[in-house]
Amino acid sequence: MSDPRRVALVTGASQGLGKAIALRLAKDGLHVSLNDIASKADALKEVASLVEQHGVRSAVFPGDVTQESDVKAMIDGTADALGGFDVVSIVEQALSAGAHSYTESVADFNRVSNVNITGCFLCYQYAGRKMIEKGHRQGRIIGASSHSGKRPATGQTSYVATKYAVRGLTSCTGMLLPYSKIMYAPDRIAALNLGPHGITVNAYAPGMMETAMGMDVVGGHTLVKWANQVPMRRHGTPEDVANLVSFLAKEDTSYITGQTISVDGGAAMD
Repeated sequence: MSDPRRVALVTGASQGLGKAIALRLAKDGLHVSLNDIASKADALKEVASLVEQHGVRSAVFPGDVTQESDVKAMIDGTADALGGFDVVSIVEQALSAGAHSYTESVADFNRVSNVNITGCFLCYQYAGRKMIEKGHRQGRIIGASSHSGKRPATGQTSYVATKYAVRGLTSCTGMLLPYSKIMYAPDRIAALNLGPHGITVNAYAPGMMETAMGMDVVGGHTLVKWANQVPMRRHGTPEDVANLVSFLAKEDTSYITGQTISVDGGAAMD
């Protein structure tokens, strides 16, 4: 008997935003596949156990989102292991703190770009292909931008540039290529209009979050300062982002696409 539940893949799922998103989607009743780098495989297994407490199935696929073969393997593996492929939430965050445009090394810039742009591009590309292959009319692709991708800050050159790029990759799905080009121009999959296939592509843009990375980069004092300045008078939590991803992943959000939505307490208002 086929399982009617939808299936989600969450990258960067061993901690922070990715873990919160995975648990929220499991709470929503989706089977959840989990990805992060190989060194975090044990943490992924722990998250998988928490996912299954919601009465859904899980799968674990360690891998590097900057490697095309790893991305293809985790998406194919998710579809095979859990019986479908309906939602992908990409949680990739690399940065080079204190990096100004006149001081940051090329090596650091390339490292951040590889994770934040190439990783996003590959996930968008292979997720779109798999959803079209499966004939899904309610596919959901959700990327990770940032408040910094809307309101740049000093000392974050590569991070700001890459998070602006995620917004571009998300919105350029509105450019039209014929359906036949899916097979013959895969390098341009990010420019396909996935709308006719029922697939939406959006991104979230979090402000300062109470995560391990956030604390390492800015510290508690800056989080307090942020909280005192934004209209909602608090810093964000991983659950705030997970709530938005939960909404965007739903089947009845089929008329929202190409958007990068802020989750920052009102710091950046469109």
